[in-house]
Amino acid sequence: MAWRPVLLVATVAAAVHLAVATRYGWHRDEFYYVVAGRHPDWGYVDQPPLTPLVARLAADLPDQLLALRVLAIGCQVGCVALTAVLTAQLGGRARAQALAAAAVAACPLFVGSALLFGTTVVDQVVWCATFVLVVRAVRRTTVGAWLAAGLVAGVGLENKDTVLVLLAGVAVGLAVFRRDVLRGPGPWVAGLLAAALAAPNVVWNATHGWPQQRMAALLSAQQGGTLGALAQLPVLLLLFAGPPLIALWVLGVRRLASAAAREDRWLLGAVVVVVVAFVATGGKFYYAGPVLAPLFAAGAVSVEASDGRRGRVGWPVAVAVSGVLAVLVWLPTLPVTTANDLRAVSPFVLETYGWPQFVDQVRDAEARMPPGTPILAANYGEAGALQLLGPASGLHATVVSGQNSYADWAPPTGTPDEVLCVGTWAPGELGAYWADVREIAPITYSRHVDGEETDLHAAIYDCRAPRGTWAQLWPRLSHLG
Repeated sequence: MAWRPVLLVATVAAAVHLAVATRYGWHRDEFYYVVAGRHPDWGYVDQPPLTPLVARLAADLPDQLLALRVLAIGCQVGCVALTAVLTAQLGGRARAQALAAAAVAACPLFVGSALLFGTTVVDQVVWCATFVLVVRAVRRTTVGAWLAAGLVAGVGLENKDTVLVLLAGVAVGLAVFRRDVLRGPGPWVAGLLAAALAAPNVVWNATHGWPQQRMAALLSAQQGGTLGALAQLPVLLLLFAGPPLIALWVLGVRRLASAAAREDRWLLGAVVVVVVAFVATGGKFYYAGPVLAPLFAAGAVSVEASDGRRGRVGWPVAVAVSGVLAVLVWLPTLPVTTANDLRAVSPFVLETYGWPQFVDQVRDAEARMPPGTPILAANYGEAGALQLLGPASGLHATVVSGQNSYADWAPPTGTPDEVLCVGTWAPGELGAYWADVREIAPITYSRHVDGEETDLHAAIYDCRAPRGTWAQLWPRLSHLG
């Protein structure tokens, strides 16, 4: 391993991320992960338990947001280093390892995922580690090497079910191109270990009516199912891979398909299976994103083998251009008004802006309500922001929501005689639950800045004259989304 150039790349990547890590603020998903972690369980309606548990532990530290972002950056650095290791396993020397590591560090998909701590960035490092450990196990053929791969995959399944697709891809790739590997006990023992580690979440799903599968079906339907996923595939391969780096993953495909990489061709089989599976099931385009790591690794080996003088200049330039664009567009580096102008390209960055203003507006409205008035938030982001940022702002009201797992966390008792309803409610929706609904104020952010709440006309409402008790209203207020 050529650790010196790889560590240099990883250090630069970490420094860039850290420089802007908390420049805007929390992401709505981070609120949800922390609050979910404070309700420990073996599963939630929209995810397994690992990320919420880790987020809750990080949020117990003095600087909650920085702790979460350091975890995200650690995952990004892990992907950079593991891709370099994978490149070495595929025969790459120092130049190839540095190029592959830099490609991941400059790839918009990996850069953007490290914007916040969540299931996606953890999933990426799990996939990269699984690729490395399976390649190692295929070559060593020892049960111990396979157990390491099974351990990582099993832990990954407690973070995100997408690891199942990765394992299916690995299995098919080995069955087609390296069937000899499957004759030994190693892969089967590894599979059993992964299944055992995933079992608690599977049991939780079964005993709760398989809510995670319903959630996956809903997300697939929202983006148009298979056709929607197929339409999004070019976004992954062309835009999120980094336009200057397209040639690198194309070279990776060619390398893995060549006779020179016959022993590692199963990796290409796994990549194809993963992409086809996610398209067929209507998965989001970034679910398959981690397959770029082995393609970048193989492409870097090919670049090193060609050893052209033009490439010695061209590839560093391509990486630098991709990295600069990714940092400017996918991290909170630009003025917030400029980020607002780029929302059509990168909507996620602006989702980390404006939550303190939102909380302050709700606090001001709540101060004019009778003491003890509860707050009903339309979605988990709004509820999480009020719960985590509210106390420091002077807001101490009870906050509830009916979205996703919030619906399972001790819904209120008694009758909702007067409630402050906050968020993105459909026109007339609140009138189905209260006979007297009065808008107090719309949610607004700073001048010239928009967000999901302002796009959907979020507002604060004073709701009275309930049409039932909390117990009667709660099943209709509960929803996935």
